Amino acid sequence: MSDEYAIEVNNITKTFGDKNAVDHVSLTVKKGEVFGLLGPNGAGKTTTLRMITTLLKPTSGSIKIFGHDTQKEDRLVRSMFGLTGQYASVDEDISARENLMIFSRLNGLSRSAAKKRTNELLAEFSLEESADKAISNFSGGMRRRLDLAVSLITQPALIFLDEPTTGLDPRTRNQMWDTIRDLVAKGSTIVLTTQYLEEADELADTIAVIDHGKLISMGTPKELKAAVGGSTLQVEIADPSNVAQAQDLIKTTLQTEVKLKNQELMAKLENPNQVTAVLTALSAEHIDITNISVQQPSMDDVFFALTVGKN
Repeated sequence: MSDEYAIEVNNITKTFGDKNAVDHVSLTVKKGEVFGLLGPNGAGKTTTLRMITTLLKPTSGSIKIFGHDTQKEDRLVRSMFGLTGQYASVDEDISARENLMIFSRLNGLSRSAAKKRTNELLAEFSLEESADKAISNFSGGMRRRLDLAVSLITQPALIFLDEPTTGLDPRTRNQMWDTIRDLVAKGSTIVLTTQYLEEADELADTIAVIDHGKLISMGTPKELKAAVGGSTLQVEIADPSNVAQAQDLIKTTLQTEVKLKNQELMAKLENPNQVTAVLTALSAEHIDITNISVQQPSMDDVFFALTVGKN
């Protein structure tokens, strides 16, 4: 086990009946990073997460958290991480303060330590004004913040967030992103599953894509995008009568297919410097443009290329 890794997953499988839900997956998570786990519904990412967090035993393979085997030292391992699931684990009939006090005591804190930690978390997650209201009166964003606060009572070095922003409005989602960034800045390691590809792109240092139980790709967002393909040039032609000529010119200049949508032409770029050649060719023929842009591949492009294209 290298000191740089928070998690080492070695060739794990999980079989249900005659089906491999997870099929020989190996990966590592570095200390202090946000590690994103992506995949379509039923791809095996939740099963993988459940095995890493000791909720399921692998059929074969091994998992270590901070050097400790999750099967041989499961109780010790559980004390090393916090887990926030897709659905709130808090009691809706009591207040945020009472929930935090109860979970603090269940985690072994004395009454005075539990009170101190509760006040710290209420302040950290901006819940002080609503601390004594019943959870049933909370908004979705407030519930998610409280659920995350509960998972941080013991100040774990490793935190698992299973779709932490599902159902939240964009403003509250951005607030959660800030909270996650702050946790990493303070030294935490985050494992994140999400259905929002933009979220993975925004937060994750490393992303693993799982499909049909297999790990099909892993790397930084930049590396995954580069593997999908280069940038896309988008040129909007001012005069509709020049569109066909412009399409031919760009095709000849770039030696690639040029797609047409209304008056906008789109083509793949191997090198951003090719934009200059395109502009020169259009200018020589006195073809005016109203807009030009170079679009980088998105995580949506990565996801569909790696998963939809493989099905």
